[in-house]
Amino acid sequence: MALPPDQCAPEPFASATLGPITLRNHVVKAATFEGLTPQRLVTDELIRFHRGVAAGGVGMSTVAYCAVSPEGGTDGRQILLRDEAVAGLRRLTDAIHAEGAAAAAQLGHAGPVANPVGTSLPSLAPSRMFSPLRMRFTRAVSADDIARITADFARSARVAVSGGFDALEIHLGHNYLLSAFLSPKLNTRTDQWGGSLENRARFPRQVVRAVRDAVGGRVAVTAKLNMADGVPGGFWLEESVAFARLLEQDGAVDALELTGGSSLANPMYLFRGEAPIREMAAVMPPAVRLMFRAVAPRMMPEYPFEEAFFLPYARQFRAALKLPLILLGGITRLDTIERALVEGFSFVAMARALLREPDLIARMRAGAARESLCVHCNKCMPTIYSGTRCVLVSPGARVETLPRPGTVTDG
Repeated sequence: MALPPDQCAPEPFASATLGPITLRNHVVKAATFEGLTPQRLVTDELIRFHRGVAAGGVGMSTVAYCAVSPEGGTDGRQILLRDEAVAGLRRLTDAIHAEGAAAAAQLGHAGPVANPVGTSLPSLAPSRMFSPLRMRFTRAVSADDIARITADFARSARVAVSGGFDALEIHLGHNYLLSAFLSPKLNTRTDQWGGSLENRARFPRQVVRAVRDAVGGRVAVTAKLNMADGVPGGFWLEESVAFARLLEQDGAVDALELTGGSSLANPMYLFRGEAPIREMAAVMPPAVRLMFRAVAPRMMPEYPFEEAFFLPYARQFRAALKLPLILLGGITRLDTIERALVEGFSFVAMARALLREPDLIARMRAGAARESLCVHCNKCMPTIYSGTRCVLVSPGARVETLPRPGTVTDG
């Protein structure tokens, strides 16, 4: 819903409340896998990555993504949340806090998107299915798996809080495990976990509640939710709005970040712009490269880039909910941020624009920029294998940021 006529829109660089915390502004660095944790633990390179974005002026930087279970990483390189990781997580969050920003951890289980070669464990899905990414069948999740993974989310949430995070983002998108359960295309179960939306939503809602119960009101809890999978027969607005209402009724999240697309079948639905097929093929093993080139045009169709391309879908959620919402998807301009706040969104999330210019928000605040230099080439996508970055920025180049405003505080 838009703001009432007699109410002014928030100023983008004014402080903003998210659950129990206060951010210095309304801009969140969206979760984008950094490719900097080969041993599943925090590295100095990961700390530098997030320190740079925090110094560049965002209100909160999101670490992407942290696996809750050993088989839950996409390829065995994501941080695995366990006691061994706490010391490194604390160094990371301390560095982000020192630059005045809040720190969020994205908690996820890759499910059918996981690569069993990388994790050395079978990949899981709601129902047995053939994974086009892995060229093998997944294993259907059992009732014991559901109980274990729910407990893993709760335990991981406590680990993240011990590591100093101010917010936790639960991954309910991109056909990762919880998103796959919501999908009528991927979830063909006939038990209490499949069939109706209420049944398909049972596991994701159970996880969200378990995370909230594990951390109470100490930190903000958000969820990254697919509005649409972007594939025929997948999760779409009619059901995703209804599911969002269920989350609102449950009262376990402080905000929803709205996304879309399937890492299994249609990743460009999320990214928009050019499909970097040649660049993706170049970083793959030779045995996989030819097959990828053959299937990629069908799996990675190009969508023209449009500023704030998810906004028309996100408006359906704004009209239906009172819950704070975070707008994501192709936000590169200051006037887009201002428009989102006028329309009643509480925050905006940016990713590629901040890869190109980590100090973009500080420069916008100072009046030195109004739009990102990102050209939407998506050639940053294959860099996840060597450290996520914009290829138009020279390796090792330092970004000089303007003085940072404000700090994160408990609200």
